[in-house]
Amino acid sequence: MIKTEPQRRYWLIELIVYWEGRLTANHLQQFFGLSRQQASKDINQYLQEQPGNLVYCSSRKGHLPAPTFKPAFISDDVAEYLNWMTGQSAHAMPVDPGYRLEHAILTPTPRNVSPRVIRPLVLAIRKGQRLEVDYGAVSKPDRDGRIIVPIRFVNTGRRWHLRAWCEKAQGYRDLVLSRFHGEPSPEGPQLAPLPPDTAWNTQVTLTLKPDPRLGPEQQEALAYDYGMTKGELRLTTRAALAQYLLNEMQVSVKMLDGNPAAQQLILANYGEVKEWLF
Repeated sequence: MIKTEPQRRYWLIELIVYWEGRLTANHLQQFFGLSRQQASKDINQYLQEQPGNLVYCSSRKGHLPAPTFKPAFISDDVAEYLNWMTGQSAHAMPVDPGYRLEHAILTPTPRNVSPRVIRPLVLAIRKGQRLEVDYGAVSKPDRDGRIIVPIRFVNTGRRWHLRAWCEKAQGYRDLVLSRFHGEPSPEGPQLAPLPPDTAWNTQVTLTLKPDPRLGPEQQEALAYDYGMTKGELRLTTRAALAQYLLNEMQVSVKMLDGNPAAQQLILANYGEVKEWLF
């Protein structure tokens, strides 16, 4: 648990150098509003407390993770980095123990994602570059090489994906981060401007209702639970994320659960949005 301001800075030092592969004083200056002198002092202090974790590379003008790097302030779960980078969680100071309430959090099992995969992806997104990747989809577990243009990271609720233009498929694809193998290889800048990502740019509304097989009181309980208006819950999202949202809501569109109490909700406007579902 991060307890002090220096430890917050050490946390960021490790997060950046581990997942991006290079740290400069500018990172600490930017995110903590420090002077360059103070940022350099913090890095040097970290080096004293965690000797052997970082090495300075004059050609890249920054510190790199040493082969023996062993994190002391971060985990090796890529979600920690991606949540921070995309602003989906704040790295806040801990709550006073005397004020904290008893609670429990179910933590999903971390996916196997290597920094060797993340670093080239982050760089390619920032510079608009193409990458050759070795990717193994569930539908094709023998893996295949493909050239992609990474666009953005996407949290689907259960796991992190990379949304990218795939030259082989000639379309945008969501690639599960834990299914990349080896290290992506740079292939230079984009050959031409990418076509519009229609599924990403299109907004759709999912209309959810209580399963009609439930009794009136059960339907009323669900309507109250989800804050429905006139028995409907309307959720607007990007078309590319519609199926993921339905999965999070545990709404099946292919086969109703035999137990309506388990199904609970149905997609009432399936015909309007089915072209975006998979």
